[in-house]
Amino acid sequence: MSGEAGDTRDRSLAHWSEVGRAEMDAFYQVATLDYRELALACDWDTLLPEREAKRSPLRILDVACGSGKFPAALCAHTGLGSRENGPIVLDLLDPSSFSLSEARASLASPFIADREFECTLQDLPATATDYDVIWAVHALYALSEAELEQGVTAFLRAIAPDGFGFIAHATKSAHYLAFYEAYLGRYKPGGTPYASAESVVSAFRAAGAQLEVRPLSYEQVIEDDAVLEGFLQRCLFDSELSLAAMQQDELLGAYLAARRDEDGRSRFRQDVSMIFIRR
Repeated sequence: MSGEAGDTRDRSLAHWSEVGRAEMDAFYQVATLDYRELALACDWDTLLPEREAKRSPLRILDVACGSGKFPAALCAHTGLGSRENGPIVLDLLDPSSFSLSEARASLASPFIADREFECTLQDLPATATDYDVIWAVHALYALSEAELEQGVTAFLRAIAPDGFGFIAHATKSAHYLAFYEAYLGRYKPGGTPYASAESVVSAFRAAGAQLEVRPLSYEQVIEDDAVLEGFLQRCLFDSELSLAAMQQDELLGAYLAARRDEDGRSRFRQDVSMIFIRR
């Protein structure tokens, strides 16, 4: 991987642990909105149909499953929570054993966990194939350019001939990427930037995949500075940089000040690409 020691992927993985739970919980007080917006943006009841006429149950691979927030959002905000005819089997992939455990514990009907792959997408075993759906939801940011190419190959190989892939990923203009780019420039020059939705789309198109890309934009609003600090630290995977230090920094401080409204609330715009993929 390009970049310096303690680079993007290493720091990301280090923060998925019990030690980082308080910061993670603060982050998800805000970022849960990401998954709610995605649940409401598509007709998931139609996209994830019953399988009586084909094979049962529906099988999904959850790439970089994290804490299982996307299946939870689907249960909370769509009709899937009342699905009657059969479960949805979810295989979990994540290089963090902590994340695999968190995601498995979070699942509710109709989702049931089956296999676990404690590895990166690019290291997915060649025997993991024939999935009805593979999704990677805010999951591929830490991949370098070379790793993204390898990950695309593994992703496409694992989709069933009549299945599809779904990726939700922030664009270059989104807060997640813009803030991290500013941070790297100030604190870790030479570090690996987050992969953008634009680069993900380009990599899949280069591999010959058929894509449908739908835009989604929304705003995260934060009123409490303690929550704001944890959220921003998680955006950067840097728990040592306090909110006060960010605000005092010339570049990060200007960024944050520009997103503070007259009532003292911080507002962050997220521009996301919803990418539907067929081989």
